[in-house]
This record gives sequence, C-alpha cells and structure tokens, in this order.
Amino acid sequence: MPRANWRAVFVWRRLRTVAILCSLLTLLFSFGWELGMPLLVLRVFGVGLALLLVFGLFEQWPRRLPTWIARWALQVAAVGAMVPVAMFIAYVWSTAPGAPPFWREPVRLEGFMTFTFLGMLLAPWTALAALVRQREATLEAQEIAMARAALDARMRLLSAQAQPHFLFNTLANVQALVEAGSPRAPLLLESLTSYLRAAVPRLDGSASTLGQELELVRAYLELMQMRMPDRLAFDLHIGAGVHLLPCPPFTLLTLVENAVQHGIDPSEEGGRIDVHAELLAESRSGSGGAARCRLSVTDTGVGLQVTGRGLGTGLVALRERLHWAYDGSATLDLSEAQPHGVHATIEFDIEPT
Repeated sequence: MPRANWRAVFVWRRLRTVAILCSLLTLLFSFGWELGMPLLVLRVFGVGLALLLVFGLFEQWPRRLPTWIARWALQVAAVGAMVPVAMFIAYVWSTAPGAPPFWREPVRLEGFMTFTFLGMLLAPWTALAALVRQREATLEAQEIAMARAALDARMRLLSAQAQPHFLFNTLANVQALVEAGSPRAPLLLESLTSYLRAAVPRLDGSASTLGQELELVRAYLELMQMRMPDRLAFDLHIGAGVHLLPCPPFTLLTLVENAVQHGIDPSEEGGRIDVHAELLAESRSGSGGAARCRLSVTDTGVGLQVTGRGLGTGLVALRERLHWAYDGSATLDLSEAQPHGVHATIEFDIEPT
C-alpha cells in the first residue's frame, strides 16, 4: 500500500477546527469536574486527534473502493465508529494502577457513556460538514481553473484570428515592394521574420517573462514602422529589473496592437507610441511585502472620443486574464492623452521571491 500523506492529514485548517471543538468540550465538562483539568484536556484532545487521524487515513486508504460505497460515507462511518474505541482507550489509559476497571465504577462508567454519546453525536456531523466544505473548495478551485483556461483559450483565439489577416497584409506589402524593386522589401521581410521568431514560441499561451514580451512588442512595432514609415514612430522605455518578471503572453502586445489599430491607423497623419515598463516603490495595497510593476502604452492617435472605443473584446479578455493571473491585484485603465490619443496602463503586484 502506498505511504499515507501525513501532511495532508494534519493540515493547519483541520488542526484548528479540532482544537476549537475540543476546547469547547473541555470548557463544557470542566463544570463539576473533580479529577484535575490536565486529565480532562488530555482525554478530550487525545480523542479529537485520534478522530482526525481516522478521518485523514480513510481519506487516502484504501486507494480503490467498491462502487457501492462512497469515500465520504466511509470517512463519516469510520469517525463515528472510532469514538467509543478512542474513548475506551482513553479511560483504560487514565485508570490508576491497581484500580478496578472503569466499567465497574458507576461514576466513571457514566462519564464514559456521556463522553461517548456526545462524541458520536458531534464527530460524524463535524466530519460531514468538513467534507462538504472541502467539496465546495474543490469545486471552486475547478471553476477558477476552468475560467483561467477559458480566458487563455479566448486570448489565443483572438490572437489566432488577428494573425492571418495581419500576416497576409504584411506579405502583400512585401510582394508589392518586391515587384516595384523597392530596397525596403528585404528590410520589411527581415522585420517580419524577427516578429515571427518572437511570436511563435508564445502562441501556445505558456508562461513568459516581461523581457520576452518586450522583445515581441519591439519586433511588432518595427514591423509596423516598416509598413508605414512616415506615419509611425515609437520608443520603448524599459526600467531596471523588469526583464525577468513573469508576464502572461500577449499582455503588453495587446495594448500595443490596440494602439496601432485603433489609434494610429485611423489617423491621417499617423502618430507616436511610447511603451513604458517600470517598477514602483511599493504595492498600492500598502502591504509592504510586494513591489508593484507598471506597464503603459501611450499613443498620439485619434483618441477615445473620436473612435468611441473603450475596452474592446481583446482588452476585456486581457483584464479578466490579469485578474486571475494576479489574484485581483492587477488593474487595467484607459484614459485620454493630451492633446489627443490614449494612455493605457497595467499595474500588478510582484510577490517577493
């Protein structure tokens, strides 16, 4: 039989619950108790730990159960059956050497029956309540995992939908430049190759660093600048210590793509895009244990009021994805830039390593 995982049996949450219940029972029986509090504490807490041990043991053993019995039913039944056994052992252990067995002393026998009755009344219901809460926590964790997976799939789908159109337009531009004999054709093709080299490894949605994301953003902007050299200027302002930070794929690129497609492209004169990545002094929550990272993309395009755009599909999915990835500490905000354009900012906490 595989070895039991004792750490899973004696987790802090379970120990705390047992300690609270045993403390309440000890307080209840302390009124009129004449044999000393240490004995009462040892008896109640000893039985409580024994029941916790049985609860955790049958949670893991046997590995396979017959189809006609549910594991939760086995755990509840085992806890209930263990109450008189554990109480019997506790009374035998506390009997002084040479003294008659407790079942021959009416007062002690009555105490045994009282303890056993209350234990069999409380312990199975406590075990059942713990199983219900455990099941709810498991379902909640599964729902969170499914939500994260759905958001990841949604982001990959949005990227997959945009990539073919973007690539076909770029290849058409390359073809037109080649046919016209333009010296810009090799440069545009080189920029496209650099972008694909940075983008393809991240299409599976696997974890990446902010340095890899910035590399992808730079390649994308260089490619866009080759497509419209007279209408797009850009610069990346990268602070110290941000390259190795974890970053969900296409987080920053989504903001940059949004700025190009909805800010620069609709503008007759084009515009400029500035990308900033920096570490802040402390967390917004003021916890002191976590620093905060700020990513921002500012464009001088047509702006929010002209296009009427707010959080589109891609940005809504990105906001939800950031919420799950950073446990609610991340924010995504859009605001008007002066004299025109859009300022998009992402902030998230960085847990200390």
